[in-house]
Amino acid sequence: MNLVDLLGLMAGACTTAAFVPQVIMVWRTRSAKDISLGMYCLFVSGVFMWLVYGILANAMPVIVANAITLVLAASVLVMKLRFDRIAAEVELEMHKLTAKVADSFETDRAP
Repeated sequence: MNLVDLLGLMAGACTTAAFVPQVIMVWRTRSAKDISLGMYCLFVSGVFMWLVYGILANAMPVIVANAITLVLAASVLVMKLRFDRIAAEVELEMHKLTAKVADSFETDRAP
């Protein structure tokens, strides 16, 4: 391995590792409400294209870094979609429950 490839692998390791804290935070909190869906969709698409480029160019540092980044970023994207859906379902159920409670108070007060 030459110095240029080593530099590429080290740079890829640093930028890829930057996603680990985000994955851990989203997993632990079960919340991704403050994460931009559009940004992650574009980012995952771009990383996928970099991976394809790396494969076609036979550039191992690009392949390794983007394969790992794709897994990490895609996992955040999947958790975002899943946790946002769950949060929306919970919010809807809470709204229904609040409406039922309000209706029961109005029924109790009716003459």
